[in-house]
Amino acid sequence: MTAGSVSLRLVVSVHGVGSATIAGIRHWLDALDQRRVPASLLVIPGPWRNGSLALDRATQSFLRDRRACGDEIVQHGWRHATGADACGWRSVTARAATRGSGEFAALSYGSAMLRLRAGRDVLRAAGLGTDAFTAPGWLHSPGTLHALRELGFHYTTTRLGVLELRTGSQIRGLALSYRPGAAGERAATAMMRLGARATCRTGGLVRIALHPEDVDGPMAASTLAMIDEALDSGAVPITYSAVLGGSRLAAAG
Repeated sequence: MTAGSVSLRLVVSVHGVGSATIAGIRHWLDALDQRRVPASLLVIPGPWRNGSLALDRATQSFLRDRRACGDEIVQHGWRHATGADACGWRSVTARAATRGSGEFAALSYGSAMLRLRAGRDVLRAAGLGTDAFTAPGWLHSPGTLHALRELGFHYTTTRLGVLELRTGSQIRGLALSYRPGAAGERAATAMMRLGARATCRTGGLVRIALHPEDVDGPMAASTLAMIDEALDSGAVPITYSAVLGGSRLAAAG
């Protein structure tokens, strides 16, 4: 693979961006800045962990500055927690797989529409309007996908790739992420690196997901090393919107 080959691309997403996690987010962004890697910032617009983006002017300003420097804002659910309006087998699966954060995995169309609109309104009011969405845990109910299309969102992401909502086409690329503190953490990270290396050899899309809880974990250095390996293999660092050729902002606000 030659340096700068356009057949190998790298997207680094930073999840759980909110008032309560800004210190960990800054740590990851400093590391990405050193590597000249833009971030797709998955912002939680609703009340979360005793914080609220709508009331946090400093975080709003910080995120506007980050976008001006090349990062991307992605709406990341509403409050990142499964509520009473999620029920049935999808809700049970979401709670087990995502520690209760599979917020959009079991929502009806109506419930998804309410949360999506509420989050969009907060981001627009903060000057962070976007037509990009990623659900917590990468889990979407059919009603959520319907609501996203109705509201004019450009894309969402799944564990397996980037989904263009208007056409239904998907660019494949497995999201590589580990759960800090989970059993088998080191084995999971080793599998992540094997997956990233395989993509680097064959070309395609390398997706690495970072979480604020990862910062102090034993695997943080390994995750950064994985990013370095992708860059050394010639991966072009871009945002999710760039994967699809540029995102149409719903409202820059």
